[in-house]
Amino acid sequence: MGKTAAALIIGNELLSGKIQEKNLAFLGKELFNLGIRMSRVVMCLDDVDTIASDLNALRAAHDYVFTSGGVGPTHDDMTLPAVAHAFGRKLVRAEEIASLIRGYHGERTTEAHLRMADVPEGAELISNEHVRWPTVAIENVFIFPGVPEIFRMKFAVLRERLSGGQRYYSRASYTLCDEGQIAPLLADLERNAVGVSIGSYPTFSQTDYRTKVTFDGADLEACMRVQSDFEAAISREMLVRSE
Repeated sequence: MGKTAAALIIGNELLSGKIQEKNLAFLGKELFNLGIRMSRVVMCLDDVDTIASDLNALRAAHDYVFTSGGVGPTHDDMTLPAVAHAFGRKLVRAEEIASLIRGYHGERTTEAHLRMADVPEGAELISNEHVRWPTVAIENVFIFPGVPEIFRMKFAVLRERLSGGQRYYSRASYTLCDEGQIAPLLADLERNAVGVSIGSYPTFSQTDYRTKVTFDGADLEACMRVQSDFEAAISREMLVRSE
């Protein structure tokens, strides 16, 4: 794959198990469909120095970094100050966001609410006519809230910008094979399958198949060719279906 991405998931509540993380599966699938490889995920505490250190390492090693969480109005929402610290910039109030906050909360608007409008100096605010609440971006870092509904809504605005990656395809064979039995075959196929990545995923809850084998790559015909070679190498009765 061409471009790479990393995710920095932020929140004490996630590490303590109080809240279950729900954005990674969505993000990974969306990036795959855009031809961008998610190659690293880090989860960290709501701490400025920790967030900044992790972010600096990730943004230096990947084309894109997506943060999730820590952008609310409470005392433990430290992501925006941490990103500013990572880039060596000060926080400045973005009037575009402050105006939206005042319009939403009206007379109930507090300084705590307006903290969410404090962004790293020089940050870009990305929005469109359908999603007016902007996503804060600075260089190759995109800052998202942790709330899944808002995360998904905001990501939709970025699809066009990120779609410069090469499209990737995925084929799947559902089998009755034991994963250990087909491991040598899969290793041989992948050694000779240039540009095709093979995955093997056993299940213990499905009743109609035992192992799902996937074939991913930028060339659909190549993926289908390797899939065909795999299916030809196992007995017909072991193949449940192909997708």
